Amino acid sequence: MLPSSAPAEKKLLYFLRWQVLGRLPWPRIDGFLLLLLLITSGVSLLTLYSAGERSFVYVSNQAVRFAIGFVAMAALAASTPQQLRRIAPWLYAAAMGLLVLVALFGEGRGAHRWLDLGVLRFQPSEIMKLALPMMLAWYFHRRILPPNWRELAVCLFIVLIPTLLVAEQPDLGTALLIAGAGGFVIFLAGLSWRKILLILGVVTAAAPLLWQHLHEYQRNRVRVLLDPEADPLGNGWHIIQSKIAVGSGGFSGRGFGQGSQSQLAFLPEKQTDFILAVFSEDFGWIGVLLLLLLYFAIIARSMWIAMQAGDTFSRLLAGALAMSFFVYVIVNGGMIAGVLPVVGVPLPLISYGGTSVVSLLASFGILMSIHGNRQRIGRRAGSYSGSKSNAQ
Repeated sequence: MLPSSAPAEKKLLYFLRWQVLGRLPWPRIDGFLLLLLLITSGVSLLTLYSAGERSFVYVSNQAVRFAIGFVAMAALAASTPQQLRRIAPWLYAAAMGLLVLVALFGEGRGAHRWLDLGVLRFQPSEIMKLALPMMLAWYFHRRILPPNWRELAVCLFIVLIPTLLVAEQPDLGTALLIAGAGGFVIFLAGLSWRKILLILGVVTAAAPLLWQHLHEYQRNRVRVLLDPEADPLGNGWHIIQSKIAVGSGGFSGRGFGQGSQSQLAFLPEKQTDFILAVFSEDFGWIGVLLLLLLYFAIIARSMWIAMQAGDTFSRLLAGALAMSFFVYVIVNGGMIAGVLPVVGVPLPLISYGGTSVVSLLASFGILMSIHGNRQRIGRRAGSYSGSKSNAQ
């Protein structure tokens, strides 16, 4: 305490420092992971400057979105896994409500995927990418693992409803990613290989039925994957131009902003889905290898955080978020290389976009919260186990 004779300025500073700021929760930032994310953000802005033909429009917009995303990351890093666990079912319910609103009032270019609130326009399916694994991790937290068939049925219902709502927008790529995020939680809960093979068998058997329910443009994307040269000026244009861009980059690239495919407007969706083709043409095989190493470091750090987690909720959630990020990289890379269908999955933290950037950085805020509170959770779990054994 300051003496009563202290100057008013010192009293005010004391009040602000200890009585106001001292009571606020401070984010538990993982410095190494933050550094990796900042480097990735810088690569994104650099590549968008090249893809946007040296215009700062995309760069400035994306910089604002990164700023919002890092604020969201810091806010979640300041929370605790217990707080995240408490809000998990409410966040899932809210995300479900937003998906219903999208089905009724959504807008978009050829698909109803966005909600426009006047001052804010966002894609609720991105929120579900976080809400679904949080909900499943919450469900498994107090249960004996591995799950039985009844619990699996409940989990499949939790996964299926938002997946179908997103698929009907239509947005099959995001729907599959949401289902995958839920599937990773179930897998990490200790699902036996016998059950995994049985579920995969059922999905494979249902493939012809699923094919009948796809939109015609979605079927065309699968057909183009098998033979892109069959329609080179139509459905095959995206894959063909992407392959040309990747190939023209060669070993060391054509140079920053010197790619013919991107600068001469041959490459479609070059700021979003096919930005990796722009990067590959500019920086070549060496640049792509360094970018993949950067992604590998992010994923490895995230998986390490998952392994260090102090409770079931944290471990399942962190593992699912890390594995989901890995899938985003693989799917987008497969798209631009022509080994996977074009499903509209952006390159994480590199492609131009608002909601996806914020949701991804928010997921890393959750990982930082889990990592920063692991010792506290471990002590609580240990004391709980000790009191339980003493009682017995």
